[in-house]
Amino acid sequence: MTTYFEYPHTVGFEETNIVGNVYYVNYLRWQGRCREMFLKQRAPEVLADLRRDLKLFTLKVDCEFYAEITAFDELSIRMRLLELGQTQLEFSFDYVRLDPGGVETLVARGRQRVACMRGPNTRTVPARVPDALARALQPYVSVAG
Repeated sequence: MTTYFEYPHTVGFEETNIVGNVYYVNYLRWQGRCREMFLKQRAPEVLADLRRDLKLFTLKVDCEFYAEITAFDELSIRMRLLELGQTQLEFSFDYVRLDPGGVETLVARGRQRVACMRGPNTRTVPARVPDALARALQPYVSVAG
């Protein structure tokens, strides 16, 4: 059984720079997209809570690059839960290029820290991680940390 949530992605020309490799900011966009798809597929009740007053604030992101990728590379962005606190979560992301013949190459690794908040925009305060979110993330707890 996999211990990560997987978001598959095919790199497009619009994600590359003038020399043809992927522009770095896209790795951060893919982190957000992976997290969104996780919520859609594994925690739809949290999406309903986001439509009310729950807010997920990204506090910190980083990404370390190991190899270049280019247009039409097939990727697997693999999200794991590193830490579950009372009001914050930390995720790790492995960016894996899926080459022909089943070869997988780790091309980058990232992290993201998120805070749960509630309330109107002018009076937003920290809030406990919703139980539904904690339950949905349980299968994806990182064993390596």
